[in-house]
Amino acid sequence: MSNYILGISCFYHDSAAALIKDGEIFLALQEERFSRKKHDSGFPVNAIRYCLKSQKIDLRDIDSIVFYEKPLLTFERLLETYLATAPRGSRSFIASMKVWVKEKLFLKSELKKQFKYLQKELVPELKPFLPKFLFSEHHQSHAAAAFFPSPFEESIVLCMDGVGEWATTSAWIGKSNTIKPIWEISFPHSLGLLYSAFTYYCGFKVNSGEYKLMGLAPYGEPKYVDAIKDHLIDIKDDGTFKLNMSYFEYHRGFRMTSRKFHELFGAPPRSSDSKITQIYMDLAASIQVVTEEIIIKLSRSLRKETGIKNLCLGGGVALNCVANGKLLKEEIFDEIWIQPASGDAGSALGASLIAWYEQLKKPRKVNHNDSMKGTFLGCEFSNKEIISYLSKIKAPYKKLRDDELFETIAAEIEQGKVVGWFNGPMEFGPRALGGRSIIGDPRNKEMQSVMNLKIKYRESFRPFAPSVLEEDLPNQFELKTKSPYMLFVAPVKKELRRELNNEEKALKGIKKLNVPRSNIPAVTHVDFSARIQTVSKKTNPRYHNLISAFKKKTGCPTIINTSFNVRGEPIVCTPQDAYRCFMRTEMDILVLQNQILYKDEQVDIEQDETWKQEFELD
Repeated sequence: MSNYILGISCFYHDSAAALIKDGEIFLALQEERFSRKKHDSGFPVNAIRYCLKSQKIDLRDIDSIVFYEKPLLTFERLLETYLATAPRGSRSFIASMKVWVKEKLFLKSELKKQFKYLQKELVPELKPFLPKFLFSEHHQSHAAAAFFPSPFEESIVLCMDGVGEWATTSAWIGKSNTIKPIWEISFPHSLGLLYSAFTYYCGFKVNSGEYKLMGLAPYGEPKYVDAIKDHLIDIKDDGTFKLNMSYFEYHRGFRMTSRKFHELFGAPPRSSDSKITQIYMDLAASIQVVTEEIIIKLSRSLRKETGIKNLCLGGGVALNCVANGKLLKEEIFDEIWIQPASGDAGSALGASLIAWYEQLKKPRKVNHNDSMKGTFLGCEFSNKEIISYLSKIKAPYKKLRDDELFETIAAEIEQGKVVGWFNGPMEFGPRALGGRSIIGDPRNKEMQSVMNLKIKYRESFRPFAPSVLEEDLPNQFELKTKSPYMLFVAPVKKELRRELNNEEKALKGIKKLNVPRSNIPAVTHVDFSARIQTVSKKTNPRYHNLISAFKKKTGCPTIINTSFNVRGEPIVCTPQDAYRCFMRTEMDILVLQNQILYKDEQVDIEQDETWKQEFELD
C-alpha cells in the first residue's frame, strides 16, 4: 500500500498544499491559483481537493497531514513581544489577538473541522475519517523544502525570511535523510523584515512587492549604504546582525517603519500611487547592497565553519535572485541549489517531506538533477478537455500538430506578436517557467514597454526574464551554471551588449529605461543583467521545442518569458482563466496546448462560471 502524506501551509500568506507518495513529490499547488485571490492565506481547500481527486484518493488514503509551523510558539512570540514593548503597540496586539482567539489559537481543531467538511463532500456515504496531524516548525519546513529535493547528499542549508515562530535566519546541515540545526537569529532581528521595511517605505506592498524593490534597485545609486549600516543594522564579520529597533514599528504596530526612520532619510513613506522619485531608487539600490553583503558574509562563515561544499537556500529572501547571482559569482560553494517555491507556499512541501524522512525515517534517494520535476506540479488539462471548453463558449480556434504549432508561433513571435502560452502542468512557486507564460521576441526594443503597459498593466520599470535554451546559455549570458527556476541574475554576454555613448551613460533613474543595451534589449535590465531561465529538453520538451523553432528562424535561442497574469492577479490556472486574461489584455495570440486562438477572430464571449468549478477539479 502506498504512503501518501499531505503538507499544508495557510493562515498567513501564500497558502498551499503538497502531496507526496512514497517519498516522491507528486503535486504541489497554491490556493491563490484556484481562488483567484493573490497571496490567498485561507485554508487551501481547493488545492487539497485537487490533490485528492486527481489521484482518486480520499483522506482514508492519507498517512498523515503536516502543518508547516507550530502556532503556539508563534503565539508565545506575540505575547512576549507585546509585553516587552507595552503599552506601545496595543492596537495592533488587540487586532491580532482577535484573529488568534477566533481561529489560530485552536488551529488543530479548526483544521480537523475543515478536513471533516472536505471528507464529507468527497465521500458523503462514509463516516468521517481523519489522518493523524503533525506540526513542523516554520524554519524546519523551509530547510526541508530546500534540502530534501536538492541534488546533494550533503549540504549547508541557509534559511532567511521575515519570521517563523521565532527564527528569522537559520543554518542547518542536511545529510542523507536528516536536517540538523546549527544556529538561528531570532525575532525581531530579521533580514527579511529589514528588506520589507524598505519595500513599505518605497511604496510597495509588504510580502508581495519585495521583487519590485529588487527590480527598482538598478535605477538608483547605493548612496545610503553607510546610513543603513551606521543606524539601522549592526553587521558582524561572520554575517550575523542586530537591528536598531527604534527605527522600526513592525514589532509593535501596524507600520513597518518609525518616524525616526523617516527622519533619517528625510522623506515620508511613498504612497503607492505617487511618482517614484530618485531617493526611493537610491534607497532600493542601497538596501540591495546591504542584503547582498549579509548573505555573502553568512555563506563565507558557514563554509569556513563546516567545510561543506554545497549550499541550499530557502525562505522568502532566497527569491532575491540578484543577491543569488552575486553569491554564485563569489564561488564560496562548489554548487548552490535554491528551492524554487522558497516562500511559505513551499513550506507545505517541506512539511510533508519532514514527515517522510524525519518521522518515518525513510531512506533518501538523491536525484542529481533535483526532485522538483521542473516545478511542473500543478493542474494539467488535456487537448480533449480544452476543446470541450472552447466548443462550449463557441470560441474560434485552430488545432495544430506540435511541429506545425512550434513553427507557427515562432513566426508570430518574430513578427512582434505577444503570445499567451498555456502548456502542460502548472508551475509551483512564484515563477512562470513555460507552463503558464506570456512570451515574446527579446530582440524587439519596444517589447518591454508594450508588455508592461498593454499586457501586464504594471510599472514600466519592471524587467522581463529571458528563457534560453540550456545548451545556448554560454553564448548569451555570463552564467556558469544552469538556472532552470529563474533564480539567478547574471550579465548578458559582452559580445551582445551595445556600447553606450556619453549622453546615455549620464542618464539617471527611469530615463535609463528607454536605452537599448544589447541585441536582446527587452530582457536586458539597465545594469546589463537578466534574470535567467535555462530551458531543458528533458524537463519541458514542448517549451524547448518552441524556443528551438524560434532559434532556427531567427538565430536567437532566447525568448521573453513573463508570468501569464495581469497586475494584481495570480498566474492563470485553468484554460478559462487563460482565455479571460487573453480577452482582457492586448495579447495577440493564445495557445492552449495544441489549440491556437487569434484575438482578431474572437468575440466577447460570456463564460460559464458553473462549468469552471467542474472543469478545474475533475
